[in-house]
Amino acid sequence: MLHNRIASPSPAQSGNLLPRRDLAAAWILMVLLAGSAWVLTVARSRDMAMEPGTMGLELPLFLLLWVTMMVAMMFPSMAPVAITWARAIGRQSAGAARAARIAQFAGGYLIAWTAFGLVAYGALAATARLVDGSPEAGRWLGAAAFLLAGLYQFGPLKRVCLLHCRNPLSHLVRYARFRPWARDLRVGAHHGLYCVGCCWGLMIVLVPLGVMNVAAMAALAAVVFLEKLWRWGPWLTWAVGIAFLVLAALAPFQEWLLPGLRMSEPPM
Repeated sequence: MLHNRIASPSPAQSGNLLPRRDLAAAWILMVLLAGSAWVLTVARSRDMAMEPGTMGLELPLFLLLWVTMMVAMMFPSMAPVAITWARAIGRQSAGAARAARIAQFAGGYLIAWTAFGLVAYGALAATARLVDGSPEAGRWLGAAAFLLAGLYQFGPLKRVCLLHCRNPLSHLVRYARFRPWARDLRVGAHHGLYCVGCCWGLMIVLVPLGVMNVAAMAALAAVVFLEKLWRWGPWLTWAVGIAFLVLAALAPFQEWLLPGLRMSEPPM
């Protein structure tokens, strides 16, 4: 019996503030949320034509679709941070109270991406007007999007934000000092802003590739996940940046690289 007590330290002693069953449940929940969002995104993409701009969506519907896309693309890479925060609050709450706090964290995270969605909507609306007025401008607009995305991969803001996302533990002490009022919501929003700073350059390539291009979304989601969680993530950041710069050079002369900037008929 004494041997069992020594060999099985308490969660606090092992640094794991959540029981293993709760940790497993948290991971399963994140996977289910992301998986469900992917199912909804794919289903919606089948009913929409690949075309420039906002695809004819009004702002509320666009934001709803945008948030669904962000859950699909970002939750897998955000899950470790959310679960780490759940561990940090493990001693302060349990059961439904802890679930509510984690939901607030996720809500704050999505608020940051919703704010970026507002900017994206305006940019896409302007893109549609530009391409409608001058279809040839789409080639150079696509090249500019790839160029900006590629250069951003090497920029200092990308480096700072990626460092935060790869090492969120260093910020937990700061988060613990936030005032109690809506702390979890504000922590989620704070982390979400860093995530936006890390990934907005990747998101803008959806302008030339197509906002509802599921293959492009899946590839970008994989890049986001690996950049944040893979050992060689920073090297991948540079490799992706080089790839975007190559696409920027090719885009004006290779129209097939710009499916999101060509008008097409709605699917039957």
